[in-house]
Amino acid sequence: MSEYNDKPMKEQGIVERVFEWGLWNSRFFVLFAVIFSMLGGMVLFIVASVDIWDVVKLVFHTYTSHAHPEHFHEDIVGGLIGAVDLYLMAIVMFIFGFGLYELFISEIDIAQKGASKILEIHSLDELKDKLAKVIVMVLVVSFFKRILHTQFAGAEEMLYFAGSILALSLGLYFMHKGGGKH
Repeated sequence: MSEYNDKPMKEQGIVERVFEWGLWNSRFFVLFAVIFSMLGGMVLFIVASVDIWDVVKLVFHTYTSHAHPEHFHEDIVGGLIGAVDLYLMAIVMFIFGFGLYELFISEIDIAQKGASKILEIHSLDELKDKLAKVIVMVLVVSFFKRILHTQFAGAEEMLYFAGSILALSLGLYFMHKGGGKH
């Protein structure tokens, strides 16, 4: 009997056993993606935090020097939205790394029972769904960051802007509704 199931193990030749052993253990190459996803996420968290620190310094400098740059509010909001965008991309990297680890290597044993289920991944489809939702949020935040500095020349452009916000809202609504949990 095999140690993993109740079916009797068939006789294997040495070549087949060695090949299957190598094939099974090749899954550990996924660790490269896990490690570098985690490193990439950490770098994005650091860069986003530095960007927020730069916004804080800009605000402090502006108020201490009593100078008010022309696009002061847009620069602050743009900097903060950009940082949120980077944080969301870092979360994508973390979810991807945790998901790959749990799918190909092992469950994370140290995770406490009852802890957040966001990093718990049971299938490739579940990983794709979680990544897709965060990536859509990254795109929404990027859209608003870009639109912040856009100058509208007329009513038609404002109508396109309103339509794009409506399309984003509907997309987010249906994405949330399709998730099953409200």
